Amino acid sequence: MKAGIGKVFSYLRFSDPRQAAGSSADRQLAYAATWAAKQGMELDATLTLKDEGLSAYHQRHVTQGALGVFLRAIEDGRIASGSVLVVEGLDRLSRAEPIQAQAQLAQIINAGITVVTASDGREYNRASLKAQPMDLVYSLLVMIRAHEESDTKSKRVKAAIRRQCEGWMAGSFRGLIRNGKDPQWLRWSEQGWELVPERVSAVRRALELYQQGLGAGRAAKVMHEEGYELSSWGVSGQQVYRLIKLPALRGAKRLAVDGEAYMLEEYYPRILSDAEWAELQHLAGQRHRRRGAGEIPGIITGIGLTYCGYCGTALVAQNIMHRRREDGSLSDGHRRLHCTSYSKRGGCSASGSCSVVPIERALINFCSDQLNLQRLLQVGDDGQGIRQQLVVARAAVEKITKQLGKITEALLDDDSGAAPIAFIRKARELETQQVIAEQKVVQLEYGLAAVSGTSQPAQAERWEELSELVCTDDYTAREKVRQLVMDTFERIVIYMRGLDPDGRKGQFIDVQLLSRTGQQRLIQIDRRSGEWVSSEDWD
Repeated sequence: MKAGIGKVFSYLRFSDPRQAAGSSADRQLAYAATWAAKQGMELDATLTLKDEGLSAYHQRHVTQGALGVFLRAIEDGRIASGSVLVVEGLDRLSRAEPIQAQAQLAQIINAGITVVTASDGREYNRASLKAQPMDLVYSLLVMIRAHEESDTKSKRVKAAIRRQCEGWMAGSFRGLIRNGKDPQWLRWSEQGWELVPERVSAVRRALELYQQGLGAGRAAKVMHEEGYELSSWGVSGQQVYRLIKLPALRGAKRLAVDGEAYMLEEYYPRILSDAEWAELQHLAGQRHRRRGAGEIPGIITGIGLTYCGYCGTALVAQNIMHRRREDGSLSDGHRRLHCTSYSKRGGCSASGSCSVVPIERALINFCSDQLNLQRLLQVGDDGQGIRQQLVVARAAVEKITKQLGKITEALLDDDSGAAPIAFIRKARELETQQVIAEQKVVQLEYGLAAVSGTSQPAQAERWEELSELVCTDDYTAREKVRQLVMDTFERIVIYMRGLDPDGRKGQFIDVQLLSRTGQQRLIQIDRRSGEWVSSEDWD
């Protein structure tokens, strides 16, 4: 749209797309064409301003629709002064609060554009409103009535949805609740919700790739190559990221009505059991779930689990890529494991660096043995360790809540009207702590559910299956083993020169393994062969 000679534009809006099937749209377009012809102006048929299914009450036609584009074009000077905008009525322009609706009308008129309402033939521009000021009052009354109608309708709709939600939770209602977006792997029929097989397959594939350790973007790329679609517009990383958080996977519908949250259990057909959902949320809550960085992603580094046994600081990997061989591979010695405290002269005198290859090789071989893995993953205390952490975390939430309650009461009792700044800061600090503490409780609850639902370990085959591919630096295989490490271990402590660095010649590397079920093992690794030569319980 270029500024120049004024043109006539027609704007149509329907809050329900089904309204567009009627004759009002044809009527308005015919009116706009006739009006333009009588005035000797050109009706711009190339620019169709139409918002179907966008609410003027919630201003979505401005934030997401054609009217918003038109208003921005006015601001940018791309709509010529002297142009005309034909609408069915002022309520088509806005049903927002009157002062906001009046401001939008004023924005259009102040740009030298005339607004014509087809329903009553009125014209609104600066000249006409100056000559007939009561027309401005009339426009305001129309906007007040339009807002009140929409506000009343909105309240009735919300009340109806609230009753339906409460009925569902009480077991007295089992119908369709029209609120929010429903998953695209479902469709509504006379019999209720039905799963869409091809979409369910795509969902399962997305979850499978995520659980293998692929990031959302990479998972979406793989799915696209394999021909999967999560929605009518395909598949994207953002969709995968949002998917793993949807309670609809376990059959629940989450919605909010006027700030009040509802969780409607068993509203949809399930894709995941409660145990599978808990395990997925446990994974989602893990830090460092992004894909490994670099050409050779680390298996034990970059995941927040691996530490120096001498000083307790994190261990990091360094791949010396400029030392690559002619075939592009790296020698074992050029893939290093560093103690951050030692490299930054932070006080660790015993560690330094070593090749990460023998540790990776030994760990994979150790976990490829079914007996070793079973011993690591057995829930010896039936999740008692996590239960104790959960008790402590819940107590922390309760303590913070009580402190916050006391401060709130003090602020409410203050009649001066000027609350001390220190109190306000403390309240905000406690609110932040409360959110963090509540998140920790949720993650521990998911962790406990995942541990409680753990079946007898049968993952050794996966470790063995991937071990050969890892040796060839297969990227995807390394990502999968990386995820297995996160699934299996809570902490990995490495003694690069053995438990007693001064008493040995450095032939062995000692590694302390703490599993997610609370089991601890110490393995001794030959740094030359990469074979683990002994293991024992660690008390």
